[in-house]
Amino acid sequence: MVVAYARPVENHLPPRTAAFFDLDKTVIAKSSTLAFGRSFYHGGLINRRAVLRTAYAQFVYLVGGADHDQMEGMRKYLSELCRGWNVQQVREIVAETLHDLIDPIIYDEAASLIEEHHAAGRDVVIVSASGSEVVEPIGEMLGADHVVATRMVVQNGAYNGEIEHYVYGPAKAEAIARLAESEGYDLERSFAYSDSVTDIPMLEAVGHPYAVNPDRALRKEAVARDWPVLTFSRPVRLNQRIPSLSMPTGPALAVAAVGAAAATAGLVWLAARRRRPMTAS
Repeated sequence: MVVAYARPVENHLPPRTAAFFDLDKTVIAKSSTLAFGRSFYHGGLINRRAVLRTAYAQFVYLVGGADHDQMEGMRKYLSELCRGWNVQQVREIVAETLHDLIDPIIYDEAASLIEEHHAAGRDVVIVSASGSEVVEPIGEMLGADHVVATRMVVQNGAYNGEIEHYVYGPAKAEAIARLAESEGYDLERSFAYSDSVTDIPMLEAVGHPYAVNPDRALRKEAVARDWPVLTFSRPVRLNQRIPSLSMPTGPALAVAAVGAAAATAGLVWLAARRRRPMTAS
């Protein structure tokens, strides 16, 4: 008697991979956390002096970026600044202005890279220290598969001045590792893009790191480690460049809040810090 046994089918599917993008000065041409100063002024949340300092802080950030001490000071300042703000009011302000403020400053080069990674079968993940309520709508605009962003604590409909999870520095790499474990990403075959030296842990976490519009410290590190350096310089309206990726509307836009609240995060603090010597915090 001849007995035939079925051979088990082996799974030879390649491991999943992802492309992790920082947001500010990597995907968009400005700081998402400083872009909403004038909108908050018109909404009555900040005064005229704060608006002027927002513009100054944005200029300083675009010229030289922000180092670790400055980012830590900004984090502390934003938590106090947002204390007591009504969440629904912030959401409404951001929903009304997100399209005009963010859509025109998407880098064409970043949009092309996102397309290429999706075409190659990779997930696209936005990883940002900005608040999730702003980063999530931007991620939806870009067609991102996941968003990892800072979360602030809300109590009784208002921000209580505390940060639940700050996605910055080593915390970005830790968040990537957790997501890779849950999604099955092979980080050695994955990609990461950032402009800041504070994101070195995120860049080190993958096999293909790229410095995009790097600050001076990251450029030096990239040269030493032989990491590719990319220059993005062409902001474009995303909905004009890629008709299939249109702006979210209604509830999707209404989600934008705390990260936009972080819009004023650095406005007073960063301007003041630039005018006096930094001290350890």
